[in-house]
Amino acid sequence: MKAAKNHLVTFLLILCVFSCSDDNNSVTEDPQNQTPLTYREELNVSYGNDSDQVFDLYLPANRSLSTKVMVLVHGGGWTSGDKADMNLLKDLIRQDLPDIAIVNINYRLADENNPPFPMQIDDITTIINMLKTNQEEYVISDDFGFIGTSAGAHLSMLWSYAHDANADSKMVASIVGPTNFTDPAYLENDNPILQELISTFGIDTSTAFLESVSPYHQVTSEAPPTILFYGGEDPLVPTSQGLDMETKLSNLGITHQFTLYPNAGHGWVGAELLDTWTKLKAFTETHLQ
Repeated sequence: MKAAKNHLVTFLLILCVFSCSDDNNSVTEDPQNQTPLTYREELNVSYGNDSDQVFDLYLPANRSLSTKVMVLVHGGGWTSGDKADMNLLKDLIRQDLPDIAIVNINYRLADENNPPFPMQIDDITTIINMLKTNQEEYVISDDFGFIGTSAGAHLSMLWSYAHDANADSKMVASIVGPTNFTDPAYLENDNPILQELISTFGIDTSTAFLESVSPYHQVTSEAPPTILFYGGEDPLVPTSQGLDMETKLSNLGITHQFTLYPNAGHGWVGAELLDTWTKLKAFTETHLQ
C-alpha cells in the first residue's frame, strides 16, 4: 500500500496544478445574530482519546445552516496514511467549491491488536455525530458528502451505505476504493490488499464477515448518489471492483457515475487526472450544493 499512497499523493499534487485561484475570505453576517461570519479554520480538533482521533475543519465565509460539508477520508491500507495526504484535494475544494465546508479526518490506524473493523467505521460515526452536535456553533448543515481514496474510499462507501443511520450522506466518491472482498479476484489470486488484512489481523475470512465489510454487499436502493473512478491496470484494486459496483448501483437504480481509465494503475496523471477533477467537481455541485 506504500506504493498506492505515493500514487495518490502524485494524483493530488497534479490536480492542484489545474486550479490556482485565491481563497475566498469575504465576510457576511449571520441573519440570526448579525455576527459577521468570516472564514474559520481549526486544525487537529479532537474527537476521542487516541492521538489519531483528530480532524481539520475548514468553514467558508458567508456560510449558513444550509452550508454543506465534505468529509475527506485518506487511504493507506487501513494501517497507515494521514489526513495530510488529502491536503491538496482540500485546497482544490476550497478554490473551486468555496461554499462547501471541509472536514479532513484522521482515524485510528489498524495494527495487530486493533483490527480496522468496526473501529474505523465507529470513528466516522463519532465525527459525524460531533459535527451535528456542534452544528449551530460551526454554522453548517447536517448534509454531508464523502470523498475517499483507496482504503478511505472503501470506508466512505461502507459508512454511507450501511452505517449512516440518519441518511446524512448525500453523496460519496470512491477513487480506487475496494468494494467487494468476496470477489474471486481477491480470494483466488492472492491479492495484496486482502492478504495484508488476513496476515496482519487474522480477520474472519468467512463469507458472512467479508460481505459485512464490503460496500458491494451492503449497498441498498437507499444509498446516496455515488461517483466511482478506477484504473484498468491497478495492481491493488482489481478492475472488477469498480465494474461490479457500477452494475450493482445500476440494478438498484442509484444515481451514479463510473469512470474506468483503461491504462491507469492505482492513480493517474495528465488528461485523465483533469477528467477526474472535472467530473468530481460537477458531481459535487449537483448533489452537495
